[in-house]
Amino acid sequence: MLKKVLTGKIHQATVTECHLNYVGSITIDEDLLRATGIHANEFVNIADIDNGARFETYVIKGEAGSGVIGINGAAAHLVNQGDRIIIFSMAMMEDTEIPTHSSNVVICDGDNRIAQHLEYPSSLDEQLPFIPQTD
Repeated sequence: MLKKVLTGKIHQATVTECHLNYVGSITIDEDLLRATGIHANEFVNIADIDNGARFETYVIKGEAGSGVIGINGAAAHLVNQGDRIIIFSMAMMEDTEIPTHSSNVVICDGDNRIAQHLEYPSSLDEQLPFIPQTD
C-alpha cells in the first residue's frame, strides 16, 4: 500500500512578492530548495499561516540567497505580501520505506534565511524535535 509522506517543509517563510498576471507557480530561493530537497517543477502544498488559505502549485527556482518567496498567478488572490506560509512537499511511499525515511525541514527567519534545519524521522521509534514557536 502506498501512503503520502512529507519529504520536505519550509516553515515560517515570508511572502516577498505576489504576481497575479503570471502563468502560475511559487518562486522559492534556491538555498531553501536545496536544504529541503524540493525541486523545480515539483508540486507543493502551501498553507498561509496568517489567513488559513491552502493551495497547491509547482515550484520555480529563485535566485540563491535572494530570500524570494513569490506567489504567482491565481494563487496571488489567496495570500498577501508579508504573509507567513508553510510549503510542504510529499511523495508516495510503500509502508516498508517509511520507517527509514526522514523529512528535511527548514525554519526561516524574517528574511527567509535558514534559522534552523531539522530532520523529522518517520519511524514511530523516534521522537520529532519539539520547537517552541514565538510570534
